[in-house]
Amino acid sequence: MQFPVKDSILKRKSVRTFNGNPLSETDKSLINKFIENVPNPFGVPVAFKLLNAVEYSVSSPVVLGADHFLVAKVQRMENYEIALGYSFETACLYAVSLGLGTVILGGSLSRAAFEKALDVRENEALPVASPVGYTAKERSIRETLMRKGVKADRRLPFEKLFFDSSFEIDLTKEKAGDFAEALEMVRIAPSAVNMQPWRAVVSGKTVHFYEKKSIKDSSIGDVQKVDMGIAFAHFDLTMQENDHKGLFVFSDPGLSMPANTHYIVSYNLVS
Repeated sequence: MQFPVKDSILKRKSVRTFNGNPLSETDKSLINKFIENVPNPFGVPVAFKLLNAVEYSVSSPVVLGADHFLVAKVQRMENYEIALGYSFETACLYAVSLGLGTVILGGSLSRAAFEKALDVRENEALPVASPVGYTAKERSIRETLMRKGVKADRRLPFEKLFFDSSFEIDLTKEKAGDFAEALEMVRIAPSAVNMQPWRAVVSGKTVHFYEKKSIKDSSIGDVQKVDMGIAFAHFDLTMQENDHKGLFVFSDPGLSMPANTHYIVSYNLVS
């Protein structure tokens, strides 16, 4: 990716309060160019569009002062949620690298208007959207209360999310080796109501990823799999920026898992 990944991840904050200034033509052009092709490692095409909020009558009751929204649709096929999450977070991180604010929203959208704007068909889904704009100097009272409610600035410690060889042994950053920084970027990733559904078991040169499910599926699919895709973007793009090569593979190792935990995918480090 042609932007500083780790720096963008560390700078990223969920922004719902914008200063009201319209998105500049330069920033619109850069984003539109970037979203022409945002790949993901799961072979699922994701179609993006940058929408003028007034022109397309799109909005969110939790967003103030943003005049554009980034949105994407995907065909309902195997792995579509994780592919959408990966590609969408990649686009959001690029926007952050331009100095823009974003927040990935699922439930609090004028969904019918968004789906009309992208001509979403019966076999397609539009799980999320994000405002894109210039962050206000101060958060609104509503946003401040929302962040407190979901404890947005808190994350589970590394050792509670990642494990060594099995779910019985906590993983330390020292033992994580080449995966340590990428897993830390997973740890700080955004997720629906900050549930942090990702779990990972490191075994040699392989990381097995799991979903800790706590939110029921909806009409748009498994929203926590979208969160998993966001985490995979953080992980994979960090590994690439650290000059490592690897592949995502679907190869369940058959480990004993905690309750409500499901295998998703593995990452094999090649070099």
